[in-house]
Amino acid sequence: MDEKLIQPTSEELDSEQKIPTAGGGLPVIKYWAKQTLSPEGPKIWQTLLHKSACLSCAWGTGGQLGGFTNEEGEKLQRCMKSVEAIAAEIQPPIKKNFFEQQSIEQLQQLTSLEADKLGRWSFPVIFSKGNSHYQKISWDEIYRLAEAAFKITPERVASYSSGRSSNEAAFLLQLMIRALGSNNLADCSDLCHAPSTWGLKRMFGTGTSTVSLKSLKETDCVVLAGSNAAYNHPRLMNELIELRDRGGKVIVINPVKEKGLVKFGSPAFLKSFLSGSEIASIYLQPIPGSDVALFVGIQKSLLEQEKINQEFLQEHTEDWSEVLAHARSISWETITETCGVSQAEIEVAAQIISSSPQVVFAWAMGITQQQNGVDNVNSIANTALMTGNLGKLGAGLMPIRGHSNVQGFGSMGVTVDLKKEIQQSLEQLLDRPLSRVPGYDTHALIEAADAGKVDTLICLGGNLYGANPNSPKVKRALGKIKTIIYLSTKPNLGHFHGLAQQTIVIPVLNRFENPHKTTVESGNNFVRLNDEGTTHLADSDLIAEVDFLTELAHRVHGEDPVDWRQLQDTKYVRQLIAQTIPGYEKIAEIDETKAEFTISGRILNQPHFPTPSGKASMFVTPLPQLSLPQAQDFGVTKYTHGLVLSLMTGRGYAQHNTVVYRTEDKYRGLSHRNCILMNQVDAENAGLREHQRVTVKGNVSQLENIEVIYGEIRSGAALMFYPEVNVIFDAPVDTRCGTPAFKRVPVLVYTS
Repeated sequence: MDEKLIQPTSEELDSEQKIPTAGGGLPVIKYWAKQTLSPEGPKIWQTLLHKSACLSCAWGTGGQLGGFTNEEGEKLQRCMKSVEAIAAEIQPPIKKNFFEQQSIEQLQQLTSLEADKLGRWSFPVIFSKGNSHYQKISWDEIYRLAEAAFKITPERVASYSSGRSSNEAAFLLQLMIRALGSNNLADCSDLCHAPSTWGLKRMFGTGTSTVSLKSLKETDCVVLAGSNAAYNHPRLMNELIELRDRGGKVIVINPVKEKGLVKFGSPAFLKSFLSGSEIASIYLQPIPGSDVALFVGIQKSLLEQEKINQEFLQEHTEDWSEVLAHARSISWETITETCGVSQAEIEVAAQIISSSPQVVFAWAMGITQQQNGVDNVNSIANTALMTGNLGKLGAGLMPIRGHSNVQGFGSMGVTVDLKKEIQQSLEQLLDRPLSRVPGYDTHALIEAADAGKVDTLICLGGNLYGANPNSPKVKRALGKIKTIIYLSTKPNLGHFHGLAQQTIVIPVLNRFENPHKTTVESGNNFVRLNDEGTTHLADSDLIAEVDFLTELAHRVHGEDPVDWRQLQDTKYVRQLIAQTIPGYEKIAEIDETKAEFTISGRILNQPHFPTPSGKASMFVTPLPQLSLPQAQDFGVTKYTHGLVLSLMTGRGYAQHNTVVYRTEDKYRGLSHRNCILMNQVDAENAGLREHQRVTVKGNVSQLENIEVIYGEIRSGAALMFYPEVNVIFDAPVDTRCGTPAFKRVPVLVYTS
């Protein structure tokens, strides 16, 4: 049974050592026993065994192979995140009179955890500006208001989505919006892996992982950068354990030394479960935002070791000589001062890479959520190409995606950067040209709303308010929109803070309750088919997302050129997907064959790339100019002890994006979320001590009474929890893709 690093209770830890030394182990089994033997246990097991893809991360299992089975047919592949997500979805419904008793002002006092614990949305509600409470609303009134909201100037209509829904709902959403004449299809991926998509597309012509699970099992080395897979993608840990067991290496790059990336005990393997498995062969802790310098340093070391695969570069890449010249020209002093990692450590990493026949380079949001996120991705890809680690089994590039179907949304065309092939296919389907007006990504959507340029917004899942930096600005911007329609299964902070002049919440069925067959796409390009299901919510008034979208589209567009109501049968949606989405041709037969498949043209086991030349394009990646403001730049004139740090926003152990399942994070030594993880030397040099309460100030506002916790984090850096900390800062973005720099936020930590 594959499990993630679980947060134990204090009773499960030695009284003198509250912070465990490894991830996973016995607490995993205890958690499973507690949950699955509880009164809700039968519902959890029923869902775990249901033939549908896991609700959690894009590494999830399920589909027609079975609830515990991955795409390689391996069994017992479920993690604790699966159970957390299921337990949250099988909560009782919100009581019918709840909103009569709780005002918006009261609901705005809730934490993310408290909002999630309210239960399931089970009836539609509306909130209008000037009122104090949500009120029930009929479906006739919903459709009347929604139809009027969408029959306006197309550029003033927008959508936002997350990856918890299906490919079919995603396809219908973008088709409805584009048929209006709008390209405003913001998505949660704009806030996380957009630099991966943007950077990889311009190099290789494809923006997803080039590595399949089968290929990962053939690798000799994994470079894991800016990821805490032990918390967020625990099934990946089994692959790393097996890699180490067969003599392979793992290079971890992360400013925070995470317990589960040092040592992890997986219940899938008896020896690992009992004693824990070593994960990191070497653990590098760079300065936040300096990853380009680190990877250029690895490239420089490879050049000096004469380990560059010159033949591969000449035959399969373009502009390689400029990239090599750039690495040669940067001095070691500049590299090490920029990234904060010694030359000796960088050379060890380079030696491991050069001595490994096949290397997979994997990364997550520590790499992408930077002002130079695209350059970070390109520097990693340059390193892979220099060593010939692309276009062969066991090697390649693997962005580790978050939401379980976030990649599927991009594939379905929910993006402002639509592929030319999809654009042409959609124009043929709709029998009209699509708008050429550039659409709003998530950052641009907030800016446009704040400027009064958005009248209607439909949100298919997600938490637009909670996911963005500068919470006060986001709240103000959403408040200027005339109508927001949220399609959701559970309450989140956005439903109480992200309020328009008119806000409608539509309660929808989740993946394993859906009356329709649906599909989703994993982060490794594997398409799964989900069976129909039923809901436990008796006497409720829910709707399938596909049903709502098709009915709304019918009322807005009529029947020309698409029969929207026919598309309530999702097999017809899949026919349209097969006609319009490259690589998805096999989905046309999936209802009959039940054959799940890997999307064609993405897994690169041959060194021929889907670019016009068939070669990969390489790009010079400039080193970032990193600096921090002075204390006085924060407008604080009277403080006794303080220091300026690079703050990284992160998730707690029991958290999925903005959804918090539990507050503690014992693996980082955090008993609650109102705290800041700091380097002990940094704190003591500033006159601070552990458990002292401080103020943390960003460029927007500040949080007070924050507890200082010492952690294994590099000097000059700190960590606080997202989404709560979003209130204090506005982040710069990578201008190429609009992704905010959540992982390098200048803050002042001080006592007054």
